[in-house]
Amino acid sequence: MSDGFTVTFWGTRGSLACPGPHTTRYGGNTSCVEMSCGGHSLVFDAGTGLRGLGKKMMMAYGDQEQHINMFLTHTHLDHVVGLPFFGPLHKPGNKINIWAGHLVPNRTLTEALNTLMSPPLFPVPPAIFRADVSYNDFEAGETITLAEEEGVVIKSAPLNHPNGATGFRVEYGGKSVCYITDTEHVPGRPDQVVLNLIKDADMVIYDSSYTEEEYKTFMGFGHSTWEEGVKLCDMANVKQLYLFHHDPSHDDDRMDEILADAQKLRPNGVDAAREGETVTLL
Repeated sequence: MSDGFTVTFWGTRGSLACPGPHTTRYGGNTSCVEMSCGGHSLVFDAGTGLRGLGKKMMMAYGDQEQHINMFLTHTHLDHVVGLPFFGPLHKPGNKINIWAGHLVPNRTLTEALNTLMSPPLFPVPPAIFRADVSYNDFEAGETITLAEEEGVVIKSAPLNHPNGATGFRVEYGGKSVCYITDTEHVPGRPDQVVLNLIKDADMVIYDSSYTEEEYKTFMGFGHSTWEEGVKLCDMANVKQLYLFHHDPSHDDDRMDEILADAQKLRPNGVDAAREGETVTLL
């Protein structure tokens, strides 16, 4: 465990997992990001990348009990499909809190996950988990303070996505990281909600599914562009932007081109999330 603030990308892809020889550099697993604040693990989204994170945690902790907080931007399939395969959920003695603040009216997180893990979609229900699991609904826009993670503050905001989604800002040790994925911008109108959440952040992980040219075809799908990410981060005085939620059609070579274009507009202030990469906030 580290006393610092680190971010590890376990899944960087959006919409559909696409592992293979053409996505080895940037990754093919869907959204999953681990933040470690003073050794406390915060997990953001439960895409297919979650399985690898679970394996690491099981090996690192052995017989020791774990206390994990997991935050879901929303419950679309690519962001929750890894949940049944997260090893710590199947270990007695573990305590796992799952949070969501986006759900449509009259649907709880418990109901959504029971639907995900039910016939004919899945063979066993969430009741199969042997850990002590709590399902926590909150309203996007609330600030969450975790008593067991001293000094960690988690702010949230609603995002523009079909059925809703939640963006997060994690503050710890004088540093801040924002996780803003599955949000759609309005061309020519910067999203003030996003700007408020990311203001002066050290690191912003942003939904960069499309290029501006591609976005013309996919308006209404609920995703943004790397160009909009650059604009927002420049306006909000963000130190480092990480392109995220890579479109399945963007192989490694295409991602190289997109990153090179982004770096022309924001030299030394933008990178692309790569599966397996750990970033340490200094």
